[in-house]
Parts: sequence; structure tokens; C-alpha cells
Amino acid sequence: MMCVFIYDISNNRIRTRIAELCLDYGMERIQYSAFVGDLSAAHQRELMRRAVLKLGKHAGRLHLYPIGEREWALRREHHVSEEEACKQGGEDVSRG
Repeated sequence: MMCVFIYDISNNRIRTRIAELCLDYGMERIQYSAFVGDLSAAHQRELMRRAVLKLGKHAGRLHLYPIGEREWALRREHHVSEEEACKQGGEDVSRG
């Protein structure tokens, strides 16, 4: 089942560990603190358990949203890479 894993953690070290954990489960980063991937129910439970352990007593939020096949098929996405934006004359806000 497709899942979205989102977290809000201020501690850089813990945030990096959670990101690495998501990558270990074959998830794809879709935002700085958001990943998506196809996880079985057992892997969903395991990922959340391991993420909770990594978070420990640090402040933070962890969210795991399983998404059904029908709902996943209805999703809408739009992506423009930095390179494409520059070619099209889009403003590069990272350069001020």
C-alpha cells in the first residue's frame, strides 16, 4: 500500500536519521521532511516503531498515512525542476 510519511523535527541529527530510515525502506523524498513509498502493513508498523525509537525524547511529530490504491490513483502532482524553471525564465528565488 502506498504511504506518505511526514515528520516535523527540529533536531538536525534526529531529522537526518529519520530521513535515512525512510530511504532504507525504499521510500522516495517528495519534500524536505516528507517521503512516499509502497509499504506492506508490517513495514508500516516497523517503520513507525523504529522512527519513534529514533525520535526518543526529542520534540517532534511523526505521521504515517496509508493511502488506498483507488485514492492513490486520484492524486495530482506538478513538478518543475530548477533547471526547467531557469530555461523557461522562471525566477530563481534561491539567489535572492
